[in-house]
Amino acid sequence: MEKYLPNIFFALILIAGIGYFTMNVRKLIRNIKLGKDIDRNDRKPERFKNMAKIALGQYKMVRRPLSGILHIIVYVGFILINIELLEIVIDGLFGTHRVFQPVLGDAIYGFLIGNFEVLAALVLVAVIIFWLRRNVEKVKRFWNKEMTGWPKKDGNIILYFEMVLMSLFLIMNATDIHFQEAGVGNVISQFIAPWFDGYSAETIHAIEKTAWWLHIVGILIFLNYLYFSKHLHILLAFPNTYFANLNPKGQFTNLEAVTKEVKMMMDPDADPYAMPEEGAEDEVPEKFGASDVTDLNWVQLMNAYTCTECGRCTSSCPANLTGKELSPRAIMMKTRDRLEEVGKNIDANGGEFKDDGKQLLNDYISPEELWACTSCNACVQECPIGIDPLSIIMDMRRYLVMEESAAPQELNMMMTNIENNGAPWQYSQQDRLNWKDEN
Repeated sequence: MEKYLPNIFFALILIAGIGYFTMNVRKLIRNIKLGKDIDRNDRKPERFKNMAKIALGQYKMVRRPLSGILHIIVYVGFILINIELLEIVIDGLFGTHRVFQPVLGDAIYGFLIGNFEVLAALVLVAVIIFWLRRNVEKVKRFWNKEMTGWPKKDGNIILYFEMVLMSLFLIMNATDIHFQEAGVGNVISQFIAPWFDGYSAETIHAIEKTAWWLHIVGILIFLNYLYFSKHLHILLAFPNTYFANLNPKGQFTNLEAVTKEVKMMMDPDADPYAMPEEGAEDEVPEKFGASDVTDLNWVQLMNAYTCTECGRCTSSCPANLTGKELSPRAIMMKTRDRLEEVGKNIDANGGEFKDDGKQLLNDYISPEELWACTSCNACVQECPIGIDPLSIIMDMRRYLVMEESAAPQELNMMMTNIENNGAPWQYSQQDRLNWKDEN
């Protein structure tokens, strides 16, 4: 029985890690579903193309070549190296050692592990460069005021995780005496192995097993850390790009109830006192626009969870660049923070939301931020994974105007002029064509 204790212990760790991850994924899905329904199942070929091009192909990342190429290295390396997890899991559960080596043969196995080692070294270098850019060079977009406290720590923690995991993988291979003696696939680890020449075989074996355990436990911790991190985009980038808005940028959504009312006002034969058709009352929204996260649609909430906090949106925002309060990245971060708060409220109250006297508007996002937006779509264009901060801004503006009549004075004057004069300018309709007489 004692012989199988490591395997049992490994199985328990694996079950606990995957179980906790599954619980958080269910919570994540629950929170996203708090948003209003929206149909994004149309134009499926375009959606698959969008996902393949942006999420898989990293098309928008390389618009900024240095960070884009480094991200591709980390992205490809991380995905491919983790293929080796299958071997680690089998070895851990059944007490085998490099179970795929005799199955695949030295040539194929060596080719795979050799590529994994090269990728691990490249990932390690890329992550160190990312750390230097963030903490030494201090790239401006990583040091905006919203990037303090946890967001600042999170960016570094994830880099440390990747450094440690890649180092453990290489050390694990370098201290595997039989693997090094076979000389198959030890492309990088062969240069690390001499560091341990002064140790006994038992000590080297202990180092190998320690690195092996720390590597797999570290991966399980990393997996569960994703839910609490900006790196949740590792899981959500693919659905986020698939369900992204495919309409032309600048094409805003219309409220059906408002559209029908306007059409009725423009129809000279319409009877404004006619009784609505049966069921028509259900089409009138309970609230115009959005003041809290539950007023947004589920794609917008998924956008909030997917945000990588890279700051490309904010660094391209003309309002932010001119010193205005608005930061599109902060809009997404605050939306996610509020959504998390609502989710915890539901968990604490037996599955029901208990009014906490807060909402996204004012408590998290100020009207000043919303009205600073020029609706230029620069943030949407720049986002490497198809996030749309502008849609949240416009829905919250809609609430301010239609529910609270809280538009800035200039807009209120314009809307009053349109209502009274049929034009944004403050003169009568009889004078609207006077401009043609100026010549």
